[in-house]
Amino acid sequence: DVSSPKHGKVDPFNTPHVGGNVWAGGTGGRDTAGLGGKGGPYRLDAGHKVYQVSQAEKDAVPEEVKRAAREMGEKAFKQRLKEIQMSEYDASTYERFSGAVRRQVQSLRIILDNLQ
Repeated sequence: DVSSPKHGKVDPFNTPHVGGNVWAGGTGGRDTAGLGGKGGPYRLDAGHKVYQVSQAEKDAVPEEVKRAAREMGEKAFKQRLKEIQMSEYDASTYERFSGAVRRQVQSLRIILDNLQ
């Protein structure tokens, strides 16, 4: 069961973590920032294979936990914008322009990776 969202502990060795609710950047877990889990405050990719919990499990997260996770994610987003000296308007403008060329940038990354 989910209890309350949190960032989670940072693994100094970046070991892959699957399931549980301790590590930030893990996959398929609960309550912590990561990917493929449920009840976490925001997505955090540590570069590992993603294990996804079912949509039914995600839908079963209590509304108060979802609300707390959204609030925590919004707070982290605003803090990150402040750190990089970017306003919310700047972020939305960036997202609009970035989104328009996202596929082309991804294709170019794949081409460059293959050339390397």
